Amino acid sequence: MTDLDAPTTAELIAKRLRYDILSGKLKPLQPLRQDEIAAQMGVSKIPTREALVQLKTEGLVVIHQNRGAVVAEFSASEVAEVYEMRAALETLAIRRAIPNMTKSDFVRAEGLIEIMDDTHDALNWSELNWEFHAMLYRPANMPRLLEHIRMLHSNVARYVVHYLTSVDYHAEAQRQHRLILQLCRTGNIAQATPQLEAHLTQAGKKIAQFLKKDEG
Repeated sequence: MTDLDAPTTAELIAKRLRYDILSGKLKPLQPLRQDEIAAQMGVSKIPTREALVQLKTEGLVVIHQNRGAVVAEFSASEVAEVYEMRAALETLAIRRAIPNMTKSDFVRAEGLIEIMDDTHDALNWSELNWEFHAMLYRPANMPRLLEHIRMLHSNVARYVVHYLTSVDYHAEAQRQHRLILQLCRTGNIAQATPQLEAHLTQAGKKIAQFLKKDEG
């Protein structure tokens, strides 16, 4: 890694806060005070502010004028909306990607699935899940689309983690991942697209229902 590739202080702070939010250490609506964060990490307020702005763009933080930042909170209906958006964008991505997929893409995607089989930490599994999906979409060569999908994934990642720690969804998700990958491998756009849509729609409904119980 060159000096130009090294993460900035703001990126390091954002990484730490992102982990704490996704793992549930920082709860929805919990205040994120710049001076406290800066003191804890031994940095100035400037990179701390930059980190919070970055997390705001990812939908993980809300910044109120004159009131500071708090961890963002999504309702069950908002989570359902995000999954509907994901389904629309990700089916577009996979339609464009399949004709460009190579043998090495399939090998890497299969490798991720195998790692996920043996990963039972919910946060790690969620991160690998994103890598698997991103692997399928990168061959579309639509970086702006992929970035929007990544942000939507970040919006709901902590709820995915919360859900995974409470129910046994691992085996079913992996079965669906293998089916989607096999359809991609055979170039079957007509079946891969609705299968991916069903995968995301089912996940969105399950997580939204789970959150409704929490809200109740």
